[in-house]
Amino acid sequence: MAKKINVAVIFGGRSGEHEVSLVSASAIIKNLDRTKYNLIPIGISKQGQWIAGDNSLELLKSGDIPKALKATLTPDANVKSLVVLDKKFLAPSRQSLATKNIDVVFPVLHGTYGEDGTIQGLFELADLPYVGAGVLGSAVAMDKITQKKICQSAGMLVADWVWIGKKEWSWLKKNKTVFKKWLLETGKRLGYPMFVKPSNLGSSVGISKAHNRDELIQAINLAARYDRRILIEQAVKDAIEIEVSVLGNEKPEASRPGQIIASNEFYDYDAKYVDGKSREIIPAPLPKKIERQVREMAVESFKLIDLAGMARIDFLIQKKGWKVYLSELNTIPGFTSISMYPKLWQASGISYKKLLDILIKLAIERHNEKKQLATTHKTKDWYK
Repeated sequence: MAKKINVAVIFGGRSGEHEVSLVSASAIIKNLDRTKYNLIPIGISKQGQWIAGDNSLELLKSGDIPKALKATLTPDANVKSLVVLDKKFLAPSRQSLATKNIDVVFPVLHGTYGEDGTIQGLFELADLPYVGAGVLGSAVAMDKITQKKICQSAGMLVADWVWIGKKEWSWLKKNKTVFKKWLLETGKRLGYPMFVKPSNLGSSVGISKAHNRDELIQAINLAARYDRRILIEQAVKDAIEIEVSVLGNEKPEASRPGQIIASNEFYDYDAKYVDGKSREIIPAPLPKKIERQVREMAVESFKLIDLAGMARIDFLIQKKGWKVYLSELNTIPGFTSISMYPKLWQASGISYKKLLDILIKLAIERHNEKKQLATTHKTKDWYK
């Protein structure tokens, strides 16, 4: 009988997407095949406290951190297990958890400090296999401004956009003449309506659709609460929203596309997670030529930004002329029961449980390949 793999599922985090992460983690924990895997749940509070144990998900939901076993990962590559910080709640039933070697990490940390390359850097230092993109791919994909620049440089079509820093925005507001000029020029270039987004956040947190100058000001003020860089993007007229799931490492594959029909004016946080009225059409009703183009673009952008394991790639398609705009790449897509990433693979023939198996296998394979790379260059006695 094959040895079970110890999988550390990490969730929560210091992010505006903390709550979404908990729902995603619940679904993953529920669907992990316990005949193949031992589960090591690790939660991170909104304040950045690390906790562990079978009840860590429930404790994060309730906010009752004082009752939690405080433990963390160390960057020491020789440890490969949790390090207990407070042994007060180290009951006998939890002792094996605290000393159990971690074989692979499954991060379900949407947004800041989880999807942006920061925690991936910790996994690299700790020499642990982990599901999803590496440090570079995570950081680039998380920053909407940077990913747009790279995709544009490769010839991919994106909606016209500008960006502004939080400090520059504060300065503009204090200088009325320059402020009015900036608003006028931005309005002329992009036209109304336009979308305003924090550059480094997902799940539609902090995103607004501005229909006029006053709404644009309000939207930038909102986005500036979440990030120091704000993206202002032209709205593609008469667009349909299309999402594609990508799976793999060096030879990624794209799922059938799905169409989102948002319950609100756009696919905002409430439309995604709260009101339950948004719909999806899987597969999306696209001409075969356009579906092929979308799937090829999804794989191309995945490889361009050096992603791995999984990603959900979002598109806007203008029905008049079937113009395909790349919208954004998401390296840790939602894994809730209503999330498009697993749903698209289910429609493409891969069940939720099987999808988790593949992702864990891909993480271990990628780690083993990286282990073959040289990390030393010996020149005899050079340092003496």
